[in-house]
Amino acid sequence: MRILIVEDEKRLAGTLAELLHRRGYTVDVSYDGVSGLDNARSGIYDLVLLDAMLPGLDGFTLLQQLRAGGDTVPVLMLTARSDLSDRVRGLDCGADYYLTKPFETEELLACIRSLLRRGDGQPRQEDAVTCGDLRLEPGTFLLRCGQREVRLSRREYDLMELLMKNGSQIVSKEQLILKVWGYDSAAEDNNVEVYISFLRRKLEHLHSAVKIRTHRLVGYCLEVGA
Repeated sequence: MRILIVEDEKRLAGTLAELLHRRGYTVDVSYDGVSGLDNARSGIYDLVLLDAMLPGLDGFTLLQQLRAGGDTVPVLMLTARSDLSDRVRGLDCGADYYLTKPFETEELLACIRSLLRRGDGQPRQEDAVTCGDLRLEPGTFLLRCGQREVRLSRREYDLMELLMKNGSQIVSKEQLILKVWGYDSAAEDNNVEVYISFLRRKLEHLHSAVKIRTHRLVGYCLEVGA
């Protein structure tokens, strides 16, 4: 799961990023509203943590513009502005939840888990992802095939999750880089190729009927064998 933090207080942003990293999330940070909106529109995030008071573009306006463009990514507003009118404004602009500072860490994490479970508004079943004879488990980073299992690294997990969710649909290298390495990453095609080779070896170890197929100059997809 990839989370975007849009927060201009760098110390707080760093604390939040470290907290979420320790919980297994991939985190990117934007320190102003303009870059925050640009990153939020990229389509690579599962959740946005958004401050209300930001330089360049305030959080309310950012959220309005994000929703006006049809983006449904869950947004949790974090702000010191606790007036009822501010909370109502945030929700009316399209926030999924509004948490005022200071907040308890466990409450924040519970809100994040709740919003990630909701995703596009539909409850998820177990959160595990399946494709053919494979089962990918987010809590343990385990990829299972029958009685066999292997533990994936963070990048391997994110790549495999994206491929499994798209099934036979081709995922471009550009999409994989954006989703797994991030919007501002210097990762290139060869980074993707290296991790795809890692995953192929693990699929062979599992004796899975699922194969990763390369579409030259386009990207990758999964093919489920008999």
